Amino acid sequence: MEVIYSLIPAMIFLGLAMVVVLVWAIRRGQYEDLEGDAHRILHDDDDPNLPAEMRGQKRKAPRSDKVMPDADDD
Repeated sequence: MEVIYSLIPAMIFLGLAMVVVLVWAIRRGQYEDLEGDAHRILHDDDDPNLPAEMRGQKRKAPRSDKVMPDADDD
């Protein structure tokens, strides 16, 4: 029974903290564009008419031609 006396205030505090985080996220605009990512995934990134920064081109990592020695090679 003593545990309940500490859990009730803890859960009230946790609930209030979550409400504060929700209000903060709403004010910061986290929920403004709910469908943007859903529509963005449908765009053709390979379209040659798109500017390079909009194509989503990934930079290729520099290729290393170094060969790592095997443990069996002596």
